Amino acid sequence: MEFRTIVDIKPSAVKIEPHDEVLLVGSCFADGIGRRFQEEKFPTTVNPYGTMYNPASVLHTVERCEAAPRFAFLTLGTNHVYIEKATGEIVDNCQKRPAALFDERELTVEECADYLRRTVDVLRSRRPDVQVVVTVSPIRYRKYGYHESQLSKATLMLSVERSTYFPAYEIMMDELRDYRFYAPDMLHPSEQAVDYIWERLVETYFSPAARQWLEDWRPVKQALAHRPFDAESEDYKALMDKTMLKVAELRKKYITFAL
Repeated sequence: MEFRTIVDIKPSAVKIEPHDEVLLVGSCFADGIGRRFQEEKFPTTVNPYGTMYNPASVLHTVERCEAAPRFAFLTLGTNHVYIEKATGEIVDNCQKRPAALFDERELTVEECADYLRRTVDVLRSRRPDVQVVVTVSPIRYRKYGYHESQLSKATLMLSVERSTYFPAYEIMMDELRDYRFYAPDMLHPSEQAVDYIWERLVETYFSPAARQWLEDWRPVKQALAHRPFDAESEDYKALMDKTMLKVAELRKKYITFAL
């Protein structure tokens, strides 16, 4: 008897290898997944100019940064944009300036798709073999109203129809549809939910070698994170000596490993 609906995800033909360079740009969900990549010691760039929510701002970030990753994860949060009245241009951050200086509007499906296409083109111009994966953030926007937030998500869904897509939104909505998987604000995914979505991403995109790296690194990561009562104790020093030997072994096995 099944008590929840599981989102089926087709394994990717292109896999992340140990220590592949990764770029994550988009909503705060990209920040959460980006931290997982950083914790696992992948060379990772996460929202170098701040959190971006709409496809236009995602494009602006990719244009400004010089990253040429093997994998890029683009997380779209909303189709709402703010246009500075004085310039007529979409701004990525209003910088707490008065709301009267801006007009808010919604990008169409076609506009979202065009910004996404241009983003992919920029990334491919730097590295033709880049694998670009698009996600839609599962975080709802209460300020728009819940119905309006769903319409915004639907617009984004339609715009990414032809992209390589990872169903983070569907996992949250269909697999983790209990409030225990939400943070106290009842809108953002909890750490447990992000951990689960990370596990699904690993299943989908990580090569056997990259998964083995996660297994090899886990006990070392846990040892390095340990906070002793007495850092000068012989037991703790022995633990650190043993841990450093394991780090040296990892450096031999994984040439690109950097602590």
